[in-house]
Amino acid sequence: QVQLVESGGGLVQAGDSLRLSCTASTRTFSSVAVGWFRQTPGKAREFVATINYSGARITYADSVRDRFTISRDNAKNTAYLQMNSLKPEDTAVYYCAARDVAGPGSSREEYAYWGQGTQVTVSS
Repeated sequence: QVQLVESGGGLVQAGDSLRLSCTASTRTFSSVAVGWFRQTPGKAREFVATINYSGARITYADSVRDRFTISRDNAKNTAYLQMNSLKPEDTAVYYCAARDVAGPGSSREEYAYWGQGTQVTVSS
């Protein structure tokens, strides 16, 4: 069982930056892939970014590429999502997820473990 806790959300203005953190309570964090997803009311949860177990393989959604950076520190059991040049359309609840395989995944169905989410609000 993997428990995930997100932090770092908040209210910012367009153009600002935020860094989200996802801390896992598992000794096997270094062997699992991590993904970030986001969801707005009435819409399906959408893929944002994913990173494999070592950090060597990363994939981004087109909407965030060149603005967001996913990373991980396996020694701290933590993954990060650095979000720069935020836009109002980035407003959502952001979720961290983990899967019991090493490779990255961009579909929410591939992930068995989810955090509780953290709200990011970007004002114009």
